[in-house]
Amino acid sequence: MALSNLGYSFREVGQHFKRSWGTVIGAIVTIFLSLFIIGLFLLGSAMLENMVGTVEDRVTIQAFLSDDADQDAVVALQRKVQGWDNIESVTYKSKDEALEEYKNTMSNRNAADAVAALDGENPIPASLVIKLTDPQLVSDTANKLIRDSDFISVADGDPASAVQYGRETVEKLFSFTNYLRIGALVLVGLLTFVAFVFINNTIRLAITARRREISIMRLVGASNGFIRGPFLLEGTLEAIVGALLAIVALFFGVREMVERLSSSLQFLTFDISPQIMLFTFGILLGIGVVIGLFGSAIAMRRYLKA
Repeated sequence: MALSNLGYSFREVGQHFKRSWGTVIGAIVTIFLSLFIIGLFLLGSAMLENMVGTVEDRVTIQAFLSDDADQDAVVALQRKVQGWDNIESVTYKSKDEALEEYKNTMSNRNAADAVAALDGENPIPASLVIKLTDPQLVSDTANKLIRDSDFISVADGDPASAVQYGRETVEKLFSFTNYLRIGALVLVGLLTFVAFVFINNTIRLAITARRREISIMRLVGASNGFIRGPFLLEGTLEAIVGALLAIVALFFGVREMVERLSSSLQFLTFDISPQIMLFTFGILLGIGVVIGLFGSAIAMRRYLKA
């Protein structure tokens, strides 16, 4: 669209908005709903990723130590494991700390009864609590620890039994979260395609209603670029308005939803960083402009063929 045609295009768009405000509102609402759904799933995927990351971060390895283990050997093992790849931290948990944690994880009555039954004995062994940078590799790290000669010398019994991380539960967790991530990506892609189809059809209907106007303009010798300009601008403006409405609705709607979820499920993290929000809003605006621009261009092809 030439710059000389820009003023004419804006005037034509303004007049069409006044004459066919119902069609314009329909196009904007279609774009708004489509982009709102896409944005909702994009932000929902980000929230899910954050929540899944919170659960995955709780996956740790507990390496139980023998009561007779030499403390110098334990300290040396702790330093050694800390130097391995994929290790974020290695924390020593004493027998007393383990017993105290046991009390805190049980109800007061059950804890009091269980501790009283011990008659002053503490059967819970000390351990090394290993936190990983990539929890997905927990099985590899656990197997490496089981085979380590330094750990074998201080392990509480059989090394394979002394290393615990809830193998079956962890494998199911990671399988579930991977399926969720893949499903979210596929769904967002599908919604984007569906949005393009709906928006393209809406713009096509608007152009079909003005086909006589287009035919007359061609008869008087108007170029394809001159005819195309107002329609491209109209589709772009409708897309921008629809995208902005979707962004505003998402901003307030997601903020309210995060607050409610955070207050109800305090053990999970639902926060979405401002960077992710801005990035998502930018994507929605870009998708809206591209769909509005190319949707109009594709819809007009049949009317501008030589």
